[in-house]
Amino acid sequence: MKKLLVIGIGAGNPDYMTVQGIDALNRADVFFVLDKGEAAEELIAIREEICRRFITRAHYRTVKVAQPERDRASVDYKAGVDAWHADKAALFERLIGEELSEGECGAFLVWGDPALYDSTIRILHQILARGRVSFDYEVIPGISSAQALAAGHRIPLNRIGEPVELTTGRRVASGFEVDSVVLLDAGPGLESLRGRDATIYWGAYLGTADEVLITGRITDVLDEILRVREAMRRQKGWIMDTYLLRREEP
Repeated sequence: MKKLLVIGIGAGNPDYMTVQGIDALNRADVFFVLDKGEAAEELIAIREEICRRFITRAHYRTVKVAQPERDRASVDYKAGVDAWHADKAALFERLIGEELSEGECGAFLVWGDPALYDSTIRILHQILARGRVSFDYEVIPGISSAQALAAGHRIPLNRIGEPVELTTGRRVASGFEVDSVVLLDAGPGLESLRGRDATIYWGAYLGTADEVLITGRITDVLDEILRVREAMRRQKGWIMDTYLLRREEP
């Protein structure tokens, strides 16, 4: 039977690779890499560096394909994401059927941790449900951007006895009732924080040589964060940031 490995490679630093993840790299015959375009070439370069550094087996191959585009103009957010996932499922199904032979092991290298705001596991479920290709799969956890953010700021994510919510920029723009780790913010989440009484721990390009960390009261540092964020996005062509919002103590 064909085998797939969904390998969490950590949030940008090859040193974040776990022993389990390195062992998984050395089991794979084929690596499937989604190309997000010229602006995100660094994301592929880090994956390639991880393979060069940790794979000791003599023979493996990489299949690089363009990632399907998501319609970000869709009025119905969920419908837009569902359509995007359907396109990715069709692509993955073709790759598994055509590029992976019986008895071979393929791998997807997932930024951060596969269980946290990544679609790969969900898409594999869709493919198996259709029944057109058959395979087994295994998930290898990785160090997430939330963990890298906390380590960079040298803080725990939670306060004693208090919950922490994992959410997105789109949702945090509607408000937050508990301390929140915000991922996948295209900008509106940060912009919505003006006037909020909270402390922010912000980080961009976590784990990479370009890592930037800023913390402070929102009223004091939000303008700086927005300025740095936009400057680096223009310079690099892409931005990947995460932040923790910590409400003031009652």
